[in-house]
Amino acid sequence: MAFGSLTIIGVGGMGQAVLRRLGAGRRVLLADFHEGTLADVAAAAAADGYDVTAQHVDVSAPESVAALAARAQSLGLVEHVVHTAGVSPVQAPVDAVRRVDLLGFALVLEEFGQIIAPGGAGVFISSMSGQMAAGRIPAEVEAALATAPVEQLLALPFIAGLTDAGTAYSIAKRGNQLRVQAASLDWGARGARVNSISPGVISTAMGQQELAGGSGAQMRAMVEASATGRLGTPEDIANATAFLLSPDASFITGTDLLVDGGVVAALATVQRRAAEGQAG
Repeated sequence: MAFGSLTIIGVGGMGQAVLRRLGAGRRVLLADFHEGTLADVAAAAAADGYDVTAQHVDVSAPESVAALAARAQSLGLVEHVVHTAGVSPVQAPVDAVRRVDLLGFALVLEEFGQIIAPGGAGVFISSMSGQMAAGRIPAEVEAALATAPVEQLLALPFIAGLTDAGTAYSIAKRGNQLRVQAASLDWGARGARVNSISPGVISTAMGQQELAGGSGAQMRAMVEASATGRLGTPEDIANATAFLLSPDASFITGTDLLVDGGVVAALATVQRRAAEGQAG
């Protein structure tokens, strides 16, 4: 059975899990900002028999994203694209969060939306932080996050004025969800689908950095209070990605899949019960 190419942007824990889950028997384009990590992952994958090509990318630079898309096209039909690249508030200052998590996400979504093959699909990684921000952001701000031209995103007053990396991260991740929702129409015009996944606390290098940071105790408490009571694994995200890219998800597009082990549901339930108790 012939497959089109698979592009994976971000070769950390989630990207590598997606490679192992979906990369066998097809051409895979791996991309990352960190050239040393990219080279190591590509070499290990090739040694394991995967047909991989590697290309450095800076997702916040339009010309770099365009070059990546051109490279993907050179490998044949661009059937699937998975975008996992991002930075966390612990890893990066507010400007980097804006450029990578908001602008970079939007650039990749738009560029690959112009070359995705009919019948193809994309999965873009957001965060449960975006789900938590929903309802707390004014409607006019959400509208701008969803539809503002990519080149104007960082100049939006409510984005340019952000000074806290954690707040910027939550707003960027909500923007990710909204832009995927809006982009589904353009992808659909090409006969393709696009969805986002919002992971919870996942045991990747980034996740472990967050757990070791100032908000780590709060994050662990949220996990312990959830229905599953455990951290997520990169394989949990790869499995969800495989479903959304598969024909089994052919009627699903423009939506966000929350893969958080029940953290958001638990928080909402606790808050609801607390409000009911106060009302009583």
